[in-house]
Amino acid sequence: MTYLEKAIENIKARNANEPEFIQAVEEVFTSLAPVIKQHPEFEKANILERMAEPERTIIFRVPWVNDKGELIVNRGFRIQFNGARGPYKGGFRFHPSVNLSILKFLGFEQTFKNSLTGRPLGGAKGGADFDPKGKSDAEIMRFCQSFMSELYRHIGPDIDVPAGDIGVGSREIGFLFGQYRRLTGAHESGVLTGKHIIYGGSHGRKEATGFGLLYFTKAMFEENSLELAGKTAVISGSGNVALYTAVKATEFGIKVLAMSDSSGYVYDPDGIDVPAMIELKEVRHGQIKEYLADHPKAEFVEGLRTIWNIKCDIAFPCATQNDIDLASAEKLVTNGVLAVCEGANMPTTYDAMKFLMDERVLLTPAKASNAGGVAISAVEMTQNSMRQSMTFEEVDAILKVIMNNIYKDCLAASRKYGFGHDLVAGANIASFMRVAEAMMLQGDY
Repeated sequence: MTYLEKAIENIKARNANEPEFIQAVEEVFTSLAPVIKQHPEFEKANILERMAEPERTIIFRVPWVNDKGELIVNRGFRIQFNGARGPYKGGFRFHPSVNLSILKFLGFEQTFKNSLTGRPLGGAKGGADFDPKGKSDAEIMRFCQSFMSELYRHIGPDIDVPAGDIGVGSREIGFLFGQYRRLTGAHESGVLTGKHIIYGGSHGRKEATGFGLLYFTKAMFEENSLELAGKTAVISGSGNVALYTAVKATEFGIKVLAMSDSSGYVYDPDGIDVPAMIELKEVRHGQIKEYLADHPKAEFVEGLRTIWNIKCDIAFPCATQNDIDLASAEKLVTNGVLAVCEGANMPTTYDAMKFLMDERVLLTPAKASNAGGVAISAVEMTQNSMRQSMTFEEVDAILKVIMNNIYKDCLAASRKYGFGHDLVAGANIASFMRVAEAMMLQGDY
């Protein structure tokens, strides 16, 4: 057995009940064989097993009172995965599916994603098995206050800087920040990102992940002498990432045919009316099927899997992990898909990813193509430190540069280690090298 094979087997054995985490580790580490061969110092320092073990795992209870006066207890987490390149950085996810395996996979991926931005950030993730859906603003506030009452002692602008993720938007960030400020007696704006612009947030942060996904996709299409204008797309999800993917896709001349939420998806042969969808989901917080009221040609389909049966040129999985399985990938290929561009974290299963690559479908790996959000979170942190603000146009210009640099770095790493135009391998190698070198230089063993 090689060092790489032994490391993967040991990690599987130690984390046997954490399938999402094991999937993330395998996806990264299987790209690293030529890297490990050229760098024997990594084996000597046992860099792989160290990199797959969080530096700190915090699990705590979150008691709160609902509007009926009942005491509810949820479980809260913060996984501070790797701080070699800077303060821990990664979002909070509030969703019933949250568990240790999912947060470890997200924290592991976040470490590499953050390194690709070029910003001095470590990787982390956190959240709770709390479902904000159907809760009143008062219930969400009480939950956030209880959550922060434990967590505040573990975070700070130079320690760990959380942000939002699924179930955590500017409302939740506001409640969390307010409680942090009350507990610490300090207005440390840089302790959280994704804040409202009125108290230290950044212009362009809300749009950054979706816009960044399209900037990365555009770079990939141009490299392959393809045009985005005139193409069709299907986008899973209708949260922040999906909505602003749809905005920028439409600006680039792409016709978005379908979007989804947890209840099902809407297909509109005329193309999704993106402003109407934003008003429905961001302002009214409605169900996606309500889109049909003003769009009579549109259809609502209950359930999610068959969204990938819709014929399209580009698939943008922007909902959650393992969104595209092998059967979905096969259907996409049968329908002639050109590219799968990942907006969510690890939205394509490992076997589906391998199948798509074997079929020569262009594929953007999430750790690279959805890095725009954390990149602009770093810009928000910079603005907070400087007590300054930037215009939307200034932030968007920075985002374009960062995403184009990420694309170039991934392609260069792929070619350097003999993978050709394999952005998945390139993203894994480029990000791994930055984290590994930081760990080695600090004598972290």
